[in-house]
Amino acid sequence: MLKIGELKSGDIIHVNYEGAEREGRVVSVSHEEHQALVDNGIQEFWYRQEDMKPIPLDEDQLSQLGFIKEESNGTTKYKKDSFRLVLPQRGDFSQIEMWWREDRRHFNNPIGVHQLQNLHLDMTKVPLERP
Repeated sequence: MLKIGELKSGDIIHVNYEGAEREGRVVSVSHEEHQALVDNGIQEFWYRQEDMKPIPLDEDQLSQLGFIKEESNGTTKYKKDSFRLVLPQRGDFSQIEMWWREDRRHFNNPIGVHQLQNLHLDMTKVPLERP
């Protein structure tokens, strides 16, 4: 389950649509109603907090977001323009270091795609979207 306060327009998440899980993009958020308007590929619909969950960040998701993979000395680096994301242990998304210019951040737990999108926006002031 996601926290409504984490969501921003453009975030990519999973939603429960009539018993089936679908990927969707957040259109807008109503903090008062604890709901988000999500385009699930079929329609835009208001989803309750309990009907939404994060998409785990993994290599496939980074590739879809336009990151280029580079491996060196047991670490994996993902690059998109001047933004960098490093896994100290190859394939282990529970330890992440990311940076853009002088702004460096470390995470000791897995993050979701929407969290990476929001961190990227916070650090670069540029939305992170799929090409």
